[in-house]
Amino acid sequence: MPDPAVPRITLYGRPGCHLCDDARAVVERVCADLGESFVEVDIDSDEDLLDRFGEEIPVTFVDGRQHDFWRVDESRLRAALAR
Repeated sequence: MPDPAVPRITLYGRPGCHLCDDARAVVERVCADLGESFVEVDIDSDEDLLDRFGEEIPVTFVDGRQHDFWRVDESRLRAALAR
């Protein structure tokens, strides 16, 4: 069983971003179902992240690797976490 104290998913976004809100809802649902956890990072708090992801948010990483941007596909996320 996964250790929920160690987040496998990182969600990069910003407040007021409707796509980020949609992505968060998908990530929360998948994490709740699978016993996983995630961490959310506000790109506006870091100039490097803003430069890197400013036009692609939300961006999700799974196990340290970029997984999706703009929209999170729930079935694809579940498959990535099953590996």
